[in-house]
Order: sequence, then C-alpha cells, then structure tokens
Amino acid sequence: MMQEFFKLEIKTNGLRLYEFTNEIISWIKSNKLKNGLLNISIQHTSASLIVQENADPDVQTDLINYFDKLVPMSSDLYIHTTEGKDDMPAHIKSALTNSQISLSIKESKLLLGTWQGIYLFEHRINHQDRLVILHYLGN
Repeated sequence: MMQEFFKLEIKTNGLRLYEFTNEIISWIKSNKLKNGLLNISIQHTSASLIVQENADPDVQTDLINYFDKLVPMSSDLYIHTTEGKDDMPAHIKSALTNSQISLSIKESKLLLGTWQGIYLFEHRINHQDRLVILHYLGN
C-alpha cells in the first residue's frame, strides 16, 4: 500500500467551471499509479468541485444560471457581505455542492464516464488562486 499527495494550483477568473481532468490524468501517469482511490479536495469555502459533462458547454452555462437563480447575489439577502456581493452566495453554493470527490483508479486509468470531467466550480466574481489537494491511496 502506498500514498501520494499533490497540490494543484488553479487560477480562476470569475464565475465558471474550470476543467482540470487532464492535469489529474497526467499526474496519475507521471507517478505510475496503478490501482487505488484518489481523493480530490479543495481548500476553500467559496468554490467547489464537481464531476460534470464535458461534451456540451451549454451544460456549464445552464448550471451557472441555475445556481445564480437559486442563490442570487443581493446584499439585501445576507448579513455576511465582508468581501462583496458574491461573498455569502459563494459560500452557499459551495455548501450545496462538493468540497471533495473520491474516484477510483484502475490499471492506471481514472474511472470516469465517457462524457465526464472534473471541474473546479468557481463561485466568486474576481480572480482567485485556488488550491486543490490530490491524495492517492493504492498500489
């Protein structure tokens, strides 16, 4: 049994989904990881992680629009507005999604569906430097 850790830095520039599937696949190959479990976690409370369709960009647009309607950016609705109108909505969106995802690796391949990708879901308006931790357990 072995463990590997990796810090992945992702720079964002506003509300959208940032796919980083290829970076994970490259890390798996470069470390010659065979069979095991990969836990992916984000070190922030105003962005999240999701597994989502990567074939049609309309899916991403619809997700962002849905979450913006579900959790509107209005300073009148929230007490916590320290960092601007997107502050508390970003925390709520993060709470409704995932801060970590666990995926299997089999025979050095990340087990995702044909149209699935791994995304950082940025909930803030401005540029952010995000830190994602990869933690592998396996052989």
